[in-house]
Amino acid sequence: MNALAERLTIALPLPKARYGLDAWLCGAVAVLLAWGLVMVASASVAQAEKLTGEPFYFLYRQLLFAALGGVLGATLYCVPMRVWARSGFALYALAFALLVLVLVPGVGVTVNAARRWLDLGLFRLQASEPARLALIVFVASYIGRRQAQLQQGFRGLALPIAALVPPCVLLLAEPDFGAVAILMGVVFLMLFLGGARIGYYLGMVAAAGAGLALIAVAAPYRLQRLLNFTNPWADVENGGWQLAQSLIAVGRGEWFGVGLGNSVQKLLYLPEMHTDFIFAILAEELGLLGIAVLLVLFGIVVWRGFAIGRVAEAGGRAFEAALAYGLTGWIGLQALINMAVNLGLLPTKGLTLPLLSYGGSSLLTVCAMFGLLLRVDYENRAAAFQSTPAEGRR
Repeated sequence: MNALAERLTIALPLPKARYGLDAWLCGAVAVLLAWGLVMVASASVAQAEKLTGEPFYFLYRQLLFAALGGVLGATLYCVPMRVWARSGFALYALAFALLVLVLVPGVGVTVNAARRWLDLGLFRLQASEPARLALIVFVASYIGRRQAQLQQGFRGLALPIAALVPPCVLLLAEPDFGAVAILMGVVFLMLFLGGARIGYYLGMVAAAGAGLALIAVAAPYRLQRLLNFTNPWADVENGGWQLAQSLIAVGRGEWFGVGLGNSVQKLLYLPEMHTDFIFAILAEELGLLGIAVLLVLFGIVVWRGFAIGRVAEAGGRAFEAALAYGLTGWIGLQALINMAVNLGLLPTKGLTLPLLSYGGSSLLTVCAMFGLLLRVDYENRAAAFQSTPAEGRR
């Protein structure tokens, strides 16, 4: 009877609590999410008061997004990895459909000359967020199915890159250059860790880098961003205003900050203070100490994510390993780029700071990513448990 009960329990899709969760990963994510709610409340009060008359309007909405994200993440955590591994082509089609749909006049919502959103009533969905997640699962599925081909020759490396060209063209048509840069960076990381031959890999990276560089300078507005990035003070009243105000905020923070809630730059001086530039407000209010703690927390997330991927790889589960590496790489790379933009080390990209910036699309997608990552961890633990002799189990 006990053996039958154990078999039935293992067959159920719902995870068993006895396998546990990665405490470091869950703790770091919980702290970042709670910290993000505090920073959204602090950074958005002036903007919310001006737009709605309710100082905590954006906080209330972010709380709702966090609750929905928790439900979404928990739901995806209950879906076995084998389901995602078989769904690569379906997810690719879904991503393509979303990116086409958002470009349809009358369907996609245009804001600041960019058509990136779908109006869902409760909030506007930025199509590139779920689309990129679907494409990363697609690439992980490819690596899981054809890792030997990837490791042996050029064709195995070229096929997934070629498959990503049409979605990237659609992303550039929105336009969303930042999403393309993140997607390609993460995919190349996954292919490298999947074992792509180094000679072919370096050649492909060089070609992709040259292509992105040409795209970056081809559009006049992107070229102007580059010029403003190199010297924001030369045109501080116009194109250089946002970066200049961000640098002022960071500079005011000094070692320990001016105190939570005491930012001056959030009083409508710094545009996008609660979304793309929330890091600058954090630096102003909490100083270098706050930045250091933030880096440690993201470092823990990246460390544990790659550790989960390494365990899956050691267990011969190529799809799970590639997915864990891709999701972790996305979080780490986007956080790094966002902070670099706020510090004036990279041109403005329009990318949020994961778990901290305001935005339903970003937060829901990040919660979905952690749900998938924790599912990989769960299956790692389940495999380890079942490979342990019965007398050694506790």
